Amino acid sequence: MIRPFHWWRTVFYLIPAVTLYTIVLGTISLFSTLFDRRGNFAHKCARAWARAILGTTGVRVEVDGLDHLEPGRSYVFAANHQSIYDIPIVFASVPWQLRIVAKESLGRIPFMGWHLHRAGHLLVDRRNPGADVVTKMARLVRDGSSLIVFPEGTRSVDGAVGRFKKGSFAVAVEARLPVVPVTITGSRHVMKKGQLLVSPGQVKLVIHPPVPTDGIARDQVLPLAERVRATVIGP
Repeated sequence: MIRPFHWWRTVFYLIPAVTLYTIVLGTISLFSTLFDRRGNFAHKCARAWARAILGTTGVRVEVDGLDHLEPGRSYVFAANHQSIYDIPIVFASVPWQLRIVAKESLGRIPFMGWHLHRAGHLLVDRRNPGADVVTKMARLVRDGSSLIVFPEGTRSVDGAVGRFKKGSFAVAVEARLPVVPVTITGSRHVMKKGQLLVSPGQVKLVIHPPVPTDGIARDQVLPLAERVRATVIGP
């Protein structure tokens, strides 16, 4: 059985290390947006940040299904959400130009919000998404980016996959982007919701075949979300 890091190692080693990675790479990333408004170099910084965190905390990721993806094509990646570690797991493991779909309130957080705005991530007011979301998404696609969404809207407490909210799928349909179901297994045991201690271990990320959205009407968005969720859960 894998034991979590002792509290003293978390407080005096892991937290300072992760903070250092965030400050250094975040600063480089933010500075790079002065010259690269598409955020491509900022994404490289995000991948380096993710790999540094996983390496420091002893989290290994097995990736399966990358061969389902077409190089150079934009997608909406839809993943289940078990842990705060899901974000570095996805960024380190999926070699695509990824942009997060995040709630607008994150954009008001100093430093983090600056980075999200400048690096091209999509910040959405969930109460009133607005028509400009599709416009912003279309711009990201023109720049060759893909989106990563966690349609449950929050992390699972018990590991069960919750209901997928249809908002991000509606945007995918409007933009005619394929949706890629992504299953993350094991991240809940690395860091459970509401806990600070990290347990080193193995995580698996499975990329399923893309689900096309061409021909899907607006009133079929909910069945699309349910289909993607069923794929993420598996048999």
